Amino acid sequence: MMVPCTVAILFGGSSSEHAVSCLSAASVIENIPKDRYQVIPVGITQDGCWMLYSGPVKQIADGSWEKHPANRTAFLSPDRSIKGLVARTGEGFEILPVDVVFPVLHGKNGEDGTVQGLLQLSGIPYVGCGVLSSAICMDKAVTNQLLESAGIARAKSLWFHARDYESRRASLCRDIEETLGGYPIFVKPANAGSSVGISKVKEEAELDAAVAKAAQEDGKIVLEETIVGQEVECAVLGNEEPRASLVGEVGAAAEFYDYDDKYVNGVSKLYIPARIPEETAEAIRKTAIQAYQVLECRGLCRIDFFVRESDGAILLNEPNTLPGFTAISMYPKLWEATGLPYSELLHRLIRLAQAMDG
Repeated sequence: MMVPCTVAILFGGSSSEHAVSCLSAASVIENIPKDRYQVIPVGITQDGCWMLYSGPVKQIADGSWEKHPANRTAFLSPDRSIKGLVARTGEGFEILPVDVVFPVLHGKNGEDGTVQGLLQLSGIPYVGCGVLSSAICMDKAVTNQLLESAGIARAKSLWFHARDYESRRASLCRDIEETLGGYPIFVKPANAGSSVGISKVKEEAELDAAVAKAAQEDGKIVLEETIVGQEVECAVLGNEEPRASLVGEVGAAAEFYDYDDKYVNGVSKLYIPARIPEETAEAIRKTAIQAYQVLECRGLCRIDFFVRESDGAILLNEPNTLPGFTAISMYPKLWEATGLPYSELLHRLIRLAQAMDG
């Protein structure tokens, strides 16, 4: 009888997307093939405490997992001779061997290269992009520069350090008019996910508050022109030979596709396939794979685009190296529509991680 592969699912995390990570992890645990994988859930609190969790999956989803009486300290060892978790017992500690780690973590301290660095040190295969790719894709300013150097079209943008805002404000206002084409613009933290800290600014009087909001999430700020058009997304899967899914479209219920729209109210309409010509969809798929390779992604990434209304131009918006895996998330929905069911998708992701071992 084949022994199931042991997969540690990391969830929660010290980020503004802690709650979403819990929702994603609950969905992953419920859908992972139980005949193939033995799951070890490891929750990380907002304060950064790691705990081995053995309670009901629904308590992960609703956030009450932290109060479960059976929780015990457990953390991943960077010692490659251990290849597993170190978990507290009544007498001391025990080693729990792990074959693969699935870091179902969103945002800072989850998909920005920090956890990936620990996983790399541990010598345990892990799902998703590596250290460099995760860090690059999390930083919108760096991502924009790399994509531009590769000739991949995207929205016009500027960036600056929040500490320099007061001294640079006058020149930034000129650049907004001359480089970005004037208001409205989007103000974003360079390093944050799921539209956290983002504001749409319609006039200069709103700029200060928007910069202050973004600065709460990161010390680097990005300003982007507003693109009038369709928001579309493409899921990419693979290592050296990545595949792109069907293209989906987001019909945002809010003024833009914000955090609540993605994860809380769920009232946005998702169109799969997107309401675009097939030649446009094919061009998006090719560009998604090109960007995936330029950014040195592996395992998975969801890459978001705009299709501009005025001329049909395809503009890359941003990559997401660990996209949502909730019941309403686009990444698994896109692959399901492409012919790859959720459970099989999770199996593929774990196999891709194992293929990158060493």
